[in-house]
Amino acid sequence: MAFLCEPSSSASFLSSNSSSYSQSPFQVKLLHHNFSPAPKFGQTILLIHHCTSKHTSTVCTAAIDPPPPPEQNQSPSSDANVSLEVASTTRDRQKIVRVAWEKLVRWSRSLRSKAKTDVLERTNKVVVLGGGSFGTAMASHVAGRKTQMEVNMLVRDPQICQSINQNHCNGKYFPDHKLPENVTATTDAKAAFSNADFCLHAVPVQFSASFLEDVAEYVEPGLPFISLSKGLELNTLRMMSQIIPQTLRNSRQPFVALSGPSFALELMNNLPTAMVVASKDKKLANAVQQLLASRNLRISTTSDVTGVEIAGALKNVLAIAAGIVEGLNLGNNSMAALVAQGCSEIRWLSTKMGAKSTTISGLSGTGDIMLTCFVSLSRNRTVGVRLGSGETLDDILGSMNQVAEGVATAGAVIALAQKYNVKMPVLTAVARIIDNELTPQKAVFELMNLPQVEEV
Repeated sequence: MAFLCEPSSSASFLSSNSSSYSQSPFQVKLLHHNFSPAPKFGQTILLIHHCTSKHTSTVCTAAIDPPPPPEQNQSPSSDANVSLEVASTTRDRQKIVRVAWEKLVRWSRSLRSKAKTDVLERTNKVVVLGGGSFGTAMASHVAGRKTQMEVNMLVRDPQICQSINQNHCNGKYFPDHKLPENVTATTDAKAAFSNADFCLHAVPVQFSASFLEDVAEYVEPGLPFISLSKGLELNTLRMMSQIIPQTLRNSRQPFVALSGPSFALELMNNLPTAMVVASKDKKLANAVQQLLASRNLRISTTSDVTGVEIAGALKNVLAIAAGIVEGLNLGNNSMAALVAQGCSEIRWLSTKMGAKSTTISGLSGTGDIMLTCFVSLSRNRTVGVRLGSGETLDDILGSMNQVAEGVATAGAVIALAQKYNVKMPVLTAVARIIDNELTPQKAVFELMNLPQVEEV
């Protein structure tokens, strides 16, 4: 039984001068049979035959191009070989995929069997600085790694402290999420830092120096700081890798930057997440990897602290720009163009500062940029959407209960770009909008009228 299909405009890949065509994993032949009624003039019949041990049958046909002259010496057995070749090729492809996957699984199991667990085993206490959404999410995650571990959150808000200790939840940010029993909170810095093995720093960048100055006397010189904060200090242009040791007056204070595409809410819901830890000390980076990695959280390591921190700071500014495009309803084309340009600007500056370009294309760069620019949970993107919709910055910030780091970082980014002589049109436009010196509409007009240049 044969099925005749009318030709389509996209079917011209088969030449009328060819009697066969092959494209892995399938092979087909042009065959010529007597059809009743005969095919329309200017058509070729493409048949794929199915063969069993008893008979040969047509699986499908398609009319494509004008037929070549009939072959006089066509062997009947060649028709049956078509489906055999298709089946054989498919089985080969499936085998290759299966073998590749099995190798990956074996490699993974081998490494997991050799993975060290000594860091987690000997960690008895982790202090978390700050009671915001991300600090709370990471406190919950770390506490879940080991029930015997004490996770103590140092907060300034007495209500958050009471909510965590009495109701086992952060009533301000996650009222519907129960925290592990081993998460506690305090406003007493001395008690929080006492006997701590690691410190997770989750205080917003602009408030970090003053926070650390108040607790510096209780910090042990060898206590590793894992920074969760992203941004640049407005007046000094400092990154967290500079703020923490300088404020604590200890240039050797162990430091690790944690970054990557990660919304606090999804961490609280135990959804799969991947992040990266950066430290000049490879041993310390591996230790933090052991501490944090779990079934739901993958942790990669790198020594490129500058790249991770700069990408984490600048992506917040770019997210505001993406939000503005959304708020102005400029469409998908402009959104893609803007984010691509912003990625280039981040790469230009970070590499000038000594970062690796591979870092910018990794989790802490492209990964975090995509999440922050395209997803509505992003605080910075939300600021941009509302700016593009016509709201004032003061009204926007006054209605938010969380910090949008990109607002404060924008000015610092441009100062840093001038320092390293890097042109950053998109991020500069965001800074001008935030300073109320440029409207979103005017910014779009100016950016679209920049000189046409070679892409770099």
